[in-house]
Amino acid sequence: MAKPRTVYVCAECGGTTPKWQGKCPHCAAWNTLEETVESASPTAASHRYAPLAASTPVRTLADIEPRETPRQPTGLDEFDRVLGGGLVAGAVVLIGGDPGIGKSTLLLQALAAMSANSRVLYVTGEESAEQVALRARRLGVPTGNVSLLAEIRLESIQAAVSEQRPTVAVIDSIQTLYSSELTAAPGSVSQVRECAAQLTRLAKQTGISIVMIGHVTKDGALAGPRVLEHIVDTVLYFEGDTHSSFRLVRAFKNRFGAVNELGVFAMTDRGLRGVANPSALFLSQHEQQVSGSCVMATQEGTRPLLVEIQALVDSSHAPNPRRLTVGLEGNRLAMLLAVLHRHAGVSTFDQDVFVNAVGGVRITEPAADLPVLLAIMSSLRDRPLPRGLIAFGEVGLAGEIRPAPRGQERLREAAKLGFSVALIPKANAPRQPIEGLEIWAVDRLDSAMEKLR
Repeated sequence: MAKPRTVYVCAECGGTTPKWQGKCPHCAAWNTLEETVESASPTAASHRYAPLAASTPVRTLADIEPRETPRQPTGLDEFDRVLGGGLVAGAVVLIGGDPGIGKSTLLLQALAAMSANSRVLYVTGEESAEQVALRARRLGVPTGNVSLLAEIRLESIQAAVSEQRPTVAVIDSIQTLYSSELTAAPGSVSQVRECAAQLTRLAKQTGISIVMIGHVTKDGALAGPRVLEHIVDTVLYFEGDTHSSFRLVRAFKNRFGAVNELGVFAMTDRGLRGVANPSALFLSQHEQQVSGSCVMATQEGTRPLLVEIQALVDSSHAPNPRRLTVGLEGNRLAMLLAVLHRHAGVSTFDQDVFVNAVGGVRITEPAADLPVLLAIMSSLRDRPLPRGLIAFGEVGLAGEIRPAPRGQERLREAAKLGFSVALIPKANAPRQPIEGLEIWAVDRLDSAMEKLR
């Protein structure tokens, strides 16, 4: 019998090499090679990926009749929003987040709600059956129709899923599973990749929706090979501060819906509850007007949100002034300060600049440029912005203010929440006036600053 051969597998790309190296020869990542034992190569007839039926004939795309697949509501409106309306039959969803953020709680609540009309299965590999039952009792959710399996062996899980044939199955978590076909430890690159591929194949063949919980690294990325995110249909991230009661679920990949959708939840003693008006979370309630604060209208997927941007500009006592952002891109702040100096004549070379998005939300769209500069100017002059002001718009290097997508929806959301003045790009100016909202449309940064003098 041949002796098992030791190989080194890259944790980033999954590439193998016979000897350990400091840098992966495939993806050039440093210190990512892990030792594992190579499994014996199975024969073609017994290969675990051998087709179960006759090969599918080749057809032209025009001969295929597309059909709309009905979605399975999860019972949580905010979760359905992120998924694009609910779970699709045969879809594989991967949800990641920090430990203790509420991933297992969210999915247990969703399974309990779906169990009223569908067969559901909860597979736990991190907790015992008694621990899951204790959490369900604490949450007060109906669990009479929720099937539970405490198992980490992939082959046993596949057999249980094939026997139970649930509509939705939850795997908690993918990093705890192992396949007896491989000798590597659970959580290794080869085991995570193999288990995810086998479960995805099972979902596509049977039409069962599978939701997998994934661990994250200290950098916030999903643990395991990058191919894990390519295999699944939807990738969700659970965000939020464990010291805060609010949680955000964001979609980064979705083959059945829009990406960058945002679901907002509040953690209570009865589990996670959807927040109907999330804009109220990201707006600070000041008793009086304060300098360095500007409210922007951002767009998260199909939902407009109002977020307060705060800035603090203070004299620097170091040779290199600090530029620090929380919830915004740091490199973009340095660029905006250069544009502010060149096209508005405002210098901050001897000032520390700190910018924060209130509520722990992360803003990635460039429409935050104009509100950030307005907040910086307000703090620098120690002069509050006009009461009821809302702003959005991208600022270019030439000092122009470019339009933002879905400007009408942003303005309507601002008017609904009682804002009275909107400083926006000229190209976003509405053709019909919006009741209760005065529009200040500008096309240059210096023009925007003149409006606030």
